[in-house]
Amino acid sequence: MIRRNAYLSGALALGLLAAFPASDAAAQSAPAPDRNRELQACAAKAEANPDGAMADAKRWQERGGGDSAKLCEALALFHAGDFKAAGSQMEALVPTLGKDDPKAAASLLGRAGWAWLRAGDQGRAERLYSAALDRTPGDVDLLIDRAFARAEGERFWDAIADLDAALSRDPRRADAYLYRATAHKALSNYRQALADIDSALELKPGDPEAILLRGNVKALGGNLVAARDDWSLVRRVSADSEWGRAAADNLARTAELAGAAGQDKAKEKKVQ
Repeated sequence: MIRRNAYLSGALALGLLAAFPASDAAAQSAPAPDRNRELQACAAKAEANPDGAMADAKRWQERGGGDSAKLCEALALFHAGDFKAAGSQMEALVPTLGKDDPKAAASLLGRAGWAWLRAGDQGRAERLYSAALDRTPGDVDLLIDRAFARAEGERFWDAIADLDAALSRDPRRADAYLYRATAHKALSNYRQALADIDSALELKPGDPEAILLRGNVKALGGNLVAARDDWSLVRRVSADSEWGRAAADNLARTAELAGAAGQDKAKEKKVQ
């Protein structure tokens, strides 16, 4: 499956945090703007300096920061790479921080799902995404996230069902087309995969990730000449990106295989 963008970045985390009211008396004693400001500052710091944010979160808890401070700690754990601890802590905060706000609960469950997916527990991640969708049915981002988790568990038809639902609600999501193409590729449905890649490229022309995938699908379908054309295009438009490097590797490998095949044919002629 194509890599899903990590989603506890500073900007997204700030949007998440603003939804959560304080849930305990100690936290409620601080004015809401001050509490939110401290939470946002800690969230931003968690991405750049998770150890520093962790220390801030611990001190904040000692000062009575309550669940807001625990959420800050969870974000720091995530960015420090302790995905299991981050996911567990986010889950534990849902009954309080999401008690009276389904959107806040769904947002936190979704972030916990992403943490567990990063921890390698696809099943738990999917359950959390499903719980989030129970609170906010039809949420396009959550449908795409659950599709990604399902594909990680090689449940490609279930992933496609989620992506179908997401695209029926928002047909301009290039990423959803690309993920669905990847699922079809895994199922050897190359025609459907290419159609989805074409849709993604209509929405996001020149996307090197989509062009790389198109080349890979063409190669699997037996059209190596067209595949090499796509990989060469990726190299031209995005040579220094991860997709450009992958395209270069594909070109090098196929060149080696072609060279080896040519040598074998030459040997066969000599023997004859």
